Amino acid sequence: MSDTVLVAKRGYIGLMRAVRGAVEPLGLGTKPVSARDHRYRHWLQSLLAIYDIDALIRLDVPWWTYDAIGKVEDFLAARPGARVFEWGSGASTVWLAKRAGSVISIDHDAPWVEFSAPRLAEQGNAKVELVPADARPDPDPHFLSGKPGYSGVTFRAYIDAIDRHEGQFDLIVIDGRARAACLGKAVSRLAEGGMIVFDNSHRARYRKAIAGCGLRADVTRGLVPSLPQPDQTTLLQR
Repeated sequence: MSDTVLVAKRGYIGLMRAVRGAVEPLGLGTKPVSARDHRYRHWLQSLLAIYDIDALIRLDVPWWTYDAIGKVEDFLAARPGARVFEWGSGASTVWLAKRAGSVISIDHDAPWVEFSAPRLAEQGNAKVELVPADARPDPDPHFLSGKPGYSGVTFRAYIDAIDRHEGQFDLIVIDGRARAACLGKAVSRLAEGGMIVFDNSHRARYRKAIAGCGLRADVTRGLVPSLPQPDQTTLLQR
């Protein structure tokens, strides 16, 4: 991410938080609306919740496209007690816990895990496990993260964390580090009729892995909670 883009991003976040601070005392937009029934109103509310996990939890929404959110919600409603595994924790973890039987989330960021763990504990059926980047970089480039700022950092232990847990998963969410490698691991752990959620799937570094995973891809593109521009989330099934 260039310095110009980073400055613009920080400026936008600061602006949205300033707007929220101005409208909240007036009682404007403080009562959350349904994402399914009032998509555009919900999106407008969510713009003021950017990078605020508590605000997104109140809005009851993960950080995927609205079309993907609706389809995953329907999928979970049809599979009571679904087992969910997630790489990359956040508001999505709480949202999933409200709709699934159990959620296991993996995250590499220690301060974030410390911050989010109490919020997950309130659900009673979700937990987040800290698995940091490899202490020694793995020589296999397959485990590298393409995220800016992670040059030379690998995540083999993070990817393999799913192996700590037995059985198949009904839903697997890929929204963290080294996503292409996570997808390769996820396919073998997917239950019959299960689904994989691959977020930000428009990024060039993910296309080859998605195209070659052997699963049917349902590409959703459009509005995303708290983002001013459209994004893409791909749902994968056999």
